[in-house]
Amino acid sequence: MSDDVESRLPAGVLAEDLCEDAGYFLRGAHLLEAGRSQWQSYEVWDTPRFGRLFRLDGCFMTSERDEFHYHENLIHVPGIAHPGPRSALIIGGGDGGSAEELLKYPSMERIVLVELDEQVVALSRRYLQAVHHGALDDPRVDIRIGDGMKYVLEDGPAAGARYDMIVLDLTDPVGPAEALYATDFFAACRALLAEGGVLSLHIGTPVYQPERVQALVGRLRGVFACVRPYFLYIPLYGSLWGLASASDRVDPAALSADEVERRLAARAIAGLQHLNGAVHSAQFALPNHLRALLA
Repeated sequence: MSDDVESRLPAGVLAEDLCEDAGYFLRGAHLLEAGRSQWQSYEVWDTPRFGRLFRLDGCFMTSERDEFHYHENLIHVPGIAHPGPRSALIIGGGDGGSAEELLKYPSMERIVLVELDEQVVALSRRYLQAVHHGALDDPRVDIRIGDGMKYVLEDGPAAGARYDMIVLDLTDPVGPAEALYATDFFAACRALLAEGGVLSLHIGTPVYQPERVQALVGRLRGVFACVRPYFLYIPLYGSLWGLASASDRVDPAALSADEVERRLAARAIAGLQHLNGAVHSAQFALPNHLRALLA
């Protein structure tokens, strides 16, 4: 949403373009803080529908009442298919929601979170406790303010790092984040995975961005042996939304609903608001129009 268009909206109305001819809006918002960091503009709002929510460059990122749709599926769909993740790398994710879900694994020993913009972490600590639940200050979480591309290409390999899970918890593939959706970057992530490791990321909306979804799945398939796109409705994003798991060995679609429930219980992962065994399996059942798009 351009600043010019949003300036003409009534007070308390937030809007975001989903494509050139469609968008999404909320009413009744109250601004808590806004500004501009070195990298992007930011806003924190209090809203009747979603509670506190966070935007970057006019795009909805996360909210305290619906973050679970995104974070539970981004983390647990690949995570529950892994035999026991001990280490994870998050690129982006400065709101702490992904880290909070990763910390639910009793096997998890270390999480490195590489966030480009320190203002995102600071705002999350001030306003988004209901998203991260203290994960940003957990001793197992190593927060590094810096370039995720540089970490994956240089710093991580130089340190001999290997990760059971890599989570690309990024803004859309435009601007500073665009290069982090390229085939070469996916290949560098694959090299940083431990044997049997798995990558997860969001791939956009097939309703309003079908070409983007198709292209990203194609790039992932050019790097990984097993790529599993899956889809769910995310209220804050205003649409059906795509995520993907990519690995050479881990296949979350191979798990039955009963096996997912067994693993959740064995790992004492409780209190999930979205994901269960039946939902895990169902999200891989693609309607014909998505089968055709991703064929």
